[in-house]
Amino acid sequence: MMHRNGLRPSAQRIAVLSFVANCRTHPSADEIYSRLSGKFPSLSRTTVYNSLHALTDASLLRELEIESGNMRYDFKPQPAHGHFVCRKCGKIFDTPLPRSLADSLTPGFCIDCVEIVYRGLCDICNKQ
Repeated sequence: MMHRNGLRPSAQRIAVLSFVANCRTHPSADEIYSRLSGKFPSLSRTTVYNSLHALTDASLLRELEIESGNMRYDFKPQPAHGHFVCRKCGKIFDTPLPRSLADSLTPGFCIDCVEIVYRGLCDICNKQ
């Protein structure tokens, strides 16, 4: 995937991409660093940030600013979806987009990104 998108694969980039692609929590750069630093003792926060920027520029990851000033990351090559943020526990969940959304788009516009964020209580927090 990296080669196809013009990016040289390195062990760190592969690890960052793999972690985000397999992580359903939409991790922040600090969370990624914390989880990977044990496997890569020479890994620095700068390397994580640089890898995230390169992978985002190569359209393999997508930056999400769900919380003001705190970027989170999502695997981009997947079906379009929205996000639900629980106001109590803070977890972020993928949610399907409404089908009628595509019908409301203005003809002739070329849309490359849709960001829909729902906020409320997740099922678990709502039951408590």
